[in-house]
Amino acid sequence: MEYKNHMKLEFDSRSQNEAFARVVVAAFAAQLDPTLEEIADIKTAVSEAVTNAIIHGYENQPGVVTVICSINGKELEIVVQDNGRGIEDIQQAMEPLYTSKPELERSGMGFTVMETFMDKIDVYSELGKGTSIRMVKNFKSLNAE
Repeated sequence: MEYKNHMKLEFDSRSQNEAFARVVVAAFAAQLDPTLEEIADIKTAVSEAVTNAIIHGYENQPGVVTVICSINGKELEIVVQDNGRGIEDIQQAMEPLYTSKPELERSGMGFTVMETFMDKIDVYSELGKGTSIRMVKNFKSLNAE
């Protein structure tokens, strides 16, 4: 697969920065000539991953969230990383409606949303060291070549 373009963004784990991350990733993805629906899907998936890092990874404490995007041919890869608490049971965390923070009225649908809007999602996590969520979206546009 031909490497085409890459970008890396780091920001404080503040909820206000979630919207910033969405817009930056959408702007980066624009070079693939996505449809409005594809852009909305990407923004939603990025929002969920960044929100998980802030709320669950850092538990609203200071930290850094890193977003790395790469374009290879017609494929966009997005990696959202934190150095927070990690996920004890990834399979359980990815189950629809499961939430480790019911007191915050979380829906437990973050991973389900990411899986719905992206073509592939991989989750890597180590307790006390953080979590990395890798999402892939394939584009069908002719201009992405």
